[in-house]
Amino acid sequence: MRRRSALATLAGSAAVFGAETRERAPDFVGKTIKGEKFSKESLKGKIVLLQFWATWCGYCRRDEPAVDAVLRDFSAQGLIVLGINVREPKATVLEYLGKHPRACKIVLTEDTNLTSMVPTNAFPLYILLDREGAVAGVQKGSGGEEMLRRMLKLVQLER
Repeated sequence: MRRRSALATLAGSAAVFGAETRERAPDFVGKTIKGEKFSKESLKGKIVLLQFWATWCGYCRRDEPAVDAVLRDFSAQGLIVLGINVREPKATVLEYLGKHPRACKIVLTEDTNLTSMVPTNAFPLYILLDREGAVAGVQKGSGGEEMLRRMLKLVQLER
């Protein structure tokens, strides 16, 4: 029997803020829509917030200013946000971004293996990785800026 990854296990459970024991995230790779390549290894030393989202998701749209705010406040301290669009055509995503620009790095389903590791049936879904690449927290659903800031405290990012 194949063991589920830490990402899949946490993402599939109830909304969890902090993982009691931090399991290492599985290896992942990808590239942004601007062509920037990344991997779990290349992001080591950074704090990574993965936001799984879709253009049609009203809750995702509502959280966009909050995601931009925490990225602006903490990028100098090593925060990277990867906005992983799930199962939508590139043309749809580009059209949406033309009307609603995002500050975070955008990744399409076909450009990463992350979407195959995480059950994404509710949006948005946030997974926070610490500087060592371990899962520090998971949040299913929208929570706004206050939730994101509380989540980032799990990895000692706070103002």
